[in-house]
Amino acid sequence: MARRDRRAFTLLEVLLVLVIIGLLAGIVAPQFFGIQRHQEVNTAKAQIELLESALDYYRLNAGTYPTTEQGLQALITQPTTEPIPKNWAGPYLETNKALVDPWGTPYFYQYPGQHNQDKPDIWSAGPDRQSGTEDDITNWQSE
Repeated sequence: MARRDRRAFTLLEVLLVLVIIGLLAGIVAPQFFGIQRHQEVNTAKAQIELLESALDYYRLNAGTYPTTEQGLQALITQPTTEPIPKNWAGPYLETNKALVDPWGTPYFYQYPGQHNQDKPDIWSAGPDRQSGTEDDITNWQSE
C-alpha cells in the first residue's frame, strides 16, 4: 500500500482551528476593551486636570476665569466678549485638541460653577457621549 503525501488540511482541522480562534477572541476581546475604556477614562481625568491648571494660569493673568460664554476656547484665543482680559498671556494650551475628550466630544465648561464654588465646572460626557449620565467624568466628584 502506497502512502499518500498529505499537502492540505482537512475540513475538520480547519473548522477546529476556527473554533479555537473564536473561543480565544471571545475571552480576550472583552478584557481588551475593558482595559481600553479604563485608559480612556484616565485620559479624560488627566485632561480635566490639565484644563484646570491652564484655567488657573489664565485667572492669574486675567483676574478671573473665562465666563461660560467665553468657554475653554479662551485658553487658545483671547476673548473678544466682556470681560475682555487685559493681561491675557496665552495661548494657555497649544491646540484645540486639548478641548476634546477621548471620545471626540468637546469638554463642557461652566463658570461660575454649579458644583464648584470657587472654580469652574469642567466635565466630559464620557463614553456614552451624553452629558448628565452616570458615566460623566467631572472635576467635582471623586471616585
